[in-house]
Amino acid sequence: MYSNGYIFRYASIMVILVAALLSAAAILLQPAQERNVKIEKIQDILRSAHIESTTSDAEQLYDKHIIKEIVINAAGEEVGVYAGGKFEKGDRRAFFVDVKSELKAKQQLAQGKQAQEPVFPLFVCRKDNEDIYIIPLYGVGLWGPIWGNIALKGDFNTVEGVTFGHKGETPGLGAEIATEIFTAQFPAKTLFDANGNFASIQVVKGGVANSSIDPAHGVDAISGGTITSNGVSDMLRNCLENYVPYFKNQKAL
Repeated sequence: MYSNGYIFRYASIMVILVAALLSAAAILLQPAQERNVKIEKIQDILRSAHIESTTSDAEQLYDKHIIKEIVINAAGEEVGVYAGGKFEKGDRRAFFVDVKSELKAKQQLAQGKQAQEPVFPLFVCRKDNEDIYIIPLYGVGLWGPIWGNIALKGDFNTVEGVTFGHKGETPGLGAEIATEIFTAQFPAKTLFDANGNFASIQVVKGGVANSSIDPAHGVDAISGGTITSNGVSDMLRNCLENYVPYFKNQKAL
């Protein structure tokens, strides 16, 4: 019969050993996990411009097609430019700008709280001798975060393509934002109205045809996924409005 002290010591040693093994495994696997996250991000960026890639060729295609990474401030000024493997301006790469953190900083400043001035990432993709501008997106769905990328043609207005992702939206409902049936509605939509005012793109419950929304700025919502659909609308507006000053600056050049 083992004493209580023996059982306690044995259990403590086993807990320590298991914890050590798990920690070692996490450390050893961390580089692979970080690489997988990087590759997935690259693939999402490329896919928004209709460039398909695999885990083996994603980085090569990124280097081929993404000719410039730009970081802009609230005034629409370029404060960071990375191209050809080196910095042309500033020292921040758009690829490593965390959109979630920058949106939070923007909100804190609006609330009068102290925060660093937010900056936002922009990727310039060259495809078939045309430049496409890709903007990362971040928002909130029904059960958690949603995200994506939207690619615009060289007029900074017309949508080339989009990708969306989510952490835990309901399969068959909110999770449908990640399907081609939903994303296929976005190409050729526009962000600005005929007067040059920012209109964004709205995800319309009940369908665009049954609403007063200009079809150029609306897509049909997901049936049964109202909250997620609203989250996509909010995400698009909250993210894209940060680029309006930059777009207007570029058009004025």
